[in-house]
Amino acid sequence: QVQLVESGGGRVQAGGSLRLSCAASGRPVSYYNMGWFRQAPGKEREFVLGLNWAGRTYYADSVKGRFTISRDNTKNTLYLQMNSLKPEDTAVYYCAAARGSMADNPGGYDYWGQGTQVTVSS
Repeated sequence: QVQLVESGGGRVQAGGSLRLSCAASGRPVSYYNMGWFRQAPGKEREFVLGLNWAGRTYYADSVKGRFTISRDNTKNTLYLQMNSLKPEDTAVYYCAAARGSMADNPGGYDYWGQGTQVTVSS
């Protein structure tokens, strides 16, 4: 089992950057396939990026070239670096861990953090 806690959210102007962290306790994040999701008001939770246990990354088309995912095994922490932010990136961002195969849908994940709010103003 793993517990996940996100941090690093906030308010930023369009074009700015933020780095989100997802600190894990319990099992190592490298044990799981990890994902970042986001949910805007009135919308479904959507996949943003994923990092499998072997280090392969998966991106949603909407964030390619702007967002990157990384993992620091020594800190047992997952990161989401967000650059060139747009107002449409405004959402609550969640990290999640999957015991099974890498997935791009929320149903494929077993453990979730509480989320961190990102607001991008124009």
